[in-house]
Amino acid sequence: MIQKVVPIALHRRAQQAATPLPLRGPLAAPGGVLLDGHQRRLHDLRISVTDRCNFRCVYCMPKEIFDKDYQFAPHSAILSFEEITRLARLFVEQGVEKIRLTGGEPLLRKNIERLIEMLAALRRPDGGSLDLTLTTNGSLLKRRAQSLKNAGLSRVTVSLDAIDDGVFRRMNDAEFPVADVLEGIDEAQRVGLGPVKVNMVVRRGLNDGEVVPMARHFRGSGQILRFIEYMDVGSSNGWRMDDVVPSAEVIARLGQFFALEPLESNYAGEVAQRWRYTDGAGELGVISSVTQAFCGTCTRARLATEGSLYTCLFASHGTDFRAPLRTGASDAQLAGLIAAVWGRRDDRYSALRGANTLPRAKIEMSYIGG
Repeated sequence: MIQKVVPIALHRRAQQAATPLPLRGPLAAPGGVLLDGHQRRLHDLRISVTDRCNFRCVYCMPKEIFDKDYQFAPHSAILSFEEITRLARLFVEQGVEKIRLTGGEPLLRKNIERLIEMLAALRRPDGGSLDLTLTTNGSLLKRRAQSLKNAGLSRVTVSLDAIDDGVFRRMNDAEFPVADVLEGIDEAQRVGLGPVKVNMVVRRGLNDGEVVPMARHFRGSGQILRFIEYMDVGSSNGWRMDDVVPSAEVIARLGQFFALEPLESNYAGEVAQRWRYTDGAGELGVISSVTQAFCGTCTRARLATEGSLYTCLFASHGTDFRAPLRTGASDAQLAGLIAAVWGRRDDRYSALRGANTLPRAKIEMSYIGG
């Protein structure tokens, strides 16, 4: 059973875990590639723009904890669009090529189109544009897709855990209909925010019966469905290994109905294992961070809502960037801090899962972003 937690304690714990590093000069030249302790480059930056969400998905923000009394971060505590863009520019100068906006539900952040415009204007050292994407639950997507595209967003990923309305409502625990999300997906595809990727977290006994129906629905649509193993992110979702449906089992189930063959990765560090329908009806993918850890090729950093930087989805502590941002740190000092954090990175949680040395208390996914 999920224990009741005093809401404000979660924020205080996150703030205490965000440890400062001494400011120092840049450790990598502008345009240089940063490498961590395992020679993994910094390529992807995920930015959580809000810790709020209008869903209460059981594996992310269970209602038993994130109830009506839960205290979310006040507006003054979260990074402004100008602060986010300044940090993003410094990350891009040090090798980041892909930025994904997350939450919480990022479309709840007021005027997020303005932030997208600011980020879309950034250029990589080679002059190329960023791959600027956003992950959403899809609840607001139908009416926002065109404005997101106009602002400069490249693509969207939609979290959708069932095609059956009853199962979907049990998963989101907010009585939100699946039809509205499906309409949002279609609208995003129509305005050019595609191919839309659809992420389904598979939990045994809850929605694993939806694997084949989801594949049937999105097969031939031009949208890319991905099945994600249920992960032990944070400390409040009641995760058990028995609830995990291994990706190998997902592919085996699908193979009973569809002819599939594997595809090569699009790029080094891509987390999804890609498969295609042999009749040309499109592709799907599986993300296997529990049973087939991909820590060795992880290239992601995560900037949380209140300005702490985390180098692993399963982190127990981060590094505070909000304080130096608001106390006059120069670009060179902030760039050096980025290089120092990435250079000391030694995260391999999924590869070491179950070891006694792993942290028991982890930052919640709604705070750090998915």
